[in-house]
Amino acid sequence: DYYTAHGENATFIAKTYYHTTTALRQLGSGSDSLSSVSVSKNMFETIARDLLLERTDHTLELYEGSGSNWRLVKSGTPGNLGSFEDVLFANNEMQDSPVVVALSPYFRENGCTIGLSYIDLTKRVLGLAEFLDDNHFTNTESTLVALGCKECLLPIESGKSNESRNLHDALTRCGVMLTERKKTEFKTRDLVEDLGRLVKGSKEPVRDLVSAFEFAPGALGALLSYAELLADESNYGNYTICRYNLDSYMRLDSTAMRALNVMESKTDANKNFSLFGLMNRTCTAGMGKRLLHMWLKQPLLDVKEINSRLDLVQAFVEDTALRQDLRQHLKRISDIERLMHNLEKKRVGLQHIVKLYQSSIRLPYIKSALERYDGQFSSLIKDRYLDPLEFWTDDDHLNKFIGLVETSVDLDQLENGEYMISSSYDPALSALKDEQESLERQIHNLHKQTANDLDLPIDKALKLDKGTQFGHVFRITKKEEPKIRKKLTTQFIVLETRKDGVKFTNTKLKKLGDQYQKILEEYKNCQKELVNRVVQTAATFCEVFGSLAGLLSELDVLLSFADLASSCPTPYTRPDITPADEGDIILEGSRHPCVEAQDWVNFIPNDCKLVRGKSWFQIITGPNMGGKSTFIRQVGVNILMAQVGSFVPCDKASISVRDCIFARVGAGDCQLRGVSTFMQEMLETASILKGATDKSLIIIDELGRGTSTYDGFGWYHYRTF
Repeated sequence: DYYTAHGENATFIAKTYYHTTTALRQLGSGSDSLSSVSVSKNMFETIARDLLLERTDHTLELYEGSGSNWRLVKSGTPGNLGSFEDVLFANNEMQDSPVVVALSPYFRENGCTIGLSYIDLTKRVLGLAEFLDDNHFTNTESTLVALGCKECLLPIESGKSNESRNLHDALTRCGVMLTERKKTEFKTRDLVEDLGRLVKGSKEPVRDLVSAFEFAPGALGALLSYAELLADESNYGNYTICRYNLDSYMRLDSTAMRALNVMESKTDANKNFSLFGLMNRTCTAGMGKRLLHMWLKQPLLDVKEINSRLDLVQAFVEDTALRQDLRQHLKRISDIERLMHNLEKKRVGLQHIVKLYQSSIRLPYIKSALERYDGQFSSLIKDRYLDPLEFWTDDDHLNKFIGLVETSVDLDQLENGEYMISSSYDPALSALKDEQESLERQIHNLHKQTANDLDLPIDKALKLDKGTQFGHVFRITKKEEPKIRKKLTTQFIVLETRKDGVKFTNTKLKKLGDQYQKILEEYKNCQKELVNRVVQTAATFCEVFGSLAGLLSELDVLLSFADLASSCPTPYTRPDITPADEGDIILEGSRHPCVEAQDWVNFIPNDCKLVRGKSWFQIITGPNMGGKSTFIRQVGVNILMAQVGSFVPCDKASISVRDCIFARVGAGDCQLRGVSTFMQEMLETASILKGATDKSLIIIDELGRGTSTYDGFGWYHYRTF
């Protein structure tokens, strides 16, 4: 009914969530007393959500028991939600897919080599990377941002040097929880054998991939041990492993993410304050949101792939009927990824199978809507969606699953909210059902016969009740009892006399009731066995659902982009994308998407022309509140949106692909570490200069500003080297 926390944890909960220490009570007295706080079920869910999804500085453990006998039943961290998933997402969509990263740093005089591995427990993906990094860990930071890392494992010994402090600072900037592990856990012994059990396919490609790295395999070994993947046999043969390439996506550090308001923040006044909140018009339950989260952290560099996304967005912008039709169908699609994840873990019941079925039967409608499109991008839509849909929904794949559900589940009972196996699915279940119905008829006939014997109208005066305490019983009101008192004492057994009447039975009803209860128990057990069998069979369709989930979530996000582009008061336009070594950045009539979406704003568009070799470097000056910061940020936001594959808030846009966006925005002292505002700015700018290339976009808002209002200059630049 309730939960308790004790000691320092109780004080933390009282101050953080109850905002008062009066919620505390003391167990014992004097110096041995222990603080304790009681937490209701609803409050526990709130605390669990805040600790594991919002904050990144705590782990959570739940114990069950009494007296001195307690056992750990659930544990979770921000990166490994583990057994708390049912609590966290019972009534909420899973917005982000948490990732745990392990780093194995090898420090040298002028920098270090980072061995990195990561695990996405929701999508069951393992990844490896190895790269050189500078003293500010620029590459590490952008990788943690791109992966959406929530927790990072580091060897304990790496926490003593000056370089390690810089690495810890980089983790703090990214809002990543640091978990220190023994150096002995960062080992590669038996790693290939362990991966051979977890990863689909043969062992040879895995061995080849692992042998290509020097430090990353040790990090992966620590991750496997920490996440205890080998302890759960449902993981065997279900993971994929890949090389993570830093050059695949635009690099964004945590400062750039904050400067451009990419992700939502608790302090946002409304959802349009962040780029994610503005662009999130997804319809599926959770899948689309998670993919949008990932896309915003991983903007593309490949011009062909960016244009491919833009082509699809254009198709949906131009064909309003198609867009609205598809969005209506996607609203009926459940979170297939999460259902599939739980299905593989065997943590599902019949209702989850039915949700997958209800999503499956929407696919023909989505397919026929896409088939009706005959615009200029019809061949792209065919290759990207129709052909894969055709393949995955044929009789060997999804139709087989639909057939399984339609023959095994009693779909007629769904209207009553009951999830049951159809009695016709199994001969033994059918026989038990017939026996149950036969006993129900006999009990009903006995009810009629008893009503005649007692000369009482059936149902009005003589009722038949069924409860957990006595099973089937007759019940009459206290008003009727005197009329039949003589017969009641001689022919029946009185069980209970209460305000609502008298409950009684006889030997016939008791015998039939006992038989009915026995058959009902057998029927339930048979149902349970058959549900397990259906779940096991459904789990073999995980590959089908995995492919369909990827396809539907991508469609959902692109439709979301199209809906945003066409529904804004001033419509968005398609940008022209050129490779990084060609073209310029020309934004005509550009606007800041989040600022113009606020109710109180009448936005004045601005032009920005960054011409190669002529105006690559610009200094923006002007009075306070003149819009300088908004202007320089909107250039970064427009470029980010374009490389994600979205239309942009401009009259006309031509964008040369950028490999990273660096930002140095706003002053912030680090006086606890003995770093002044000015020094902090210099350090951040030095980090930018080290990490930037000639293809980068650099946004600097206020650099080298003095502490006095008279002697300081505020510099506001864009800079692309």
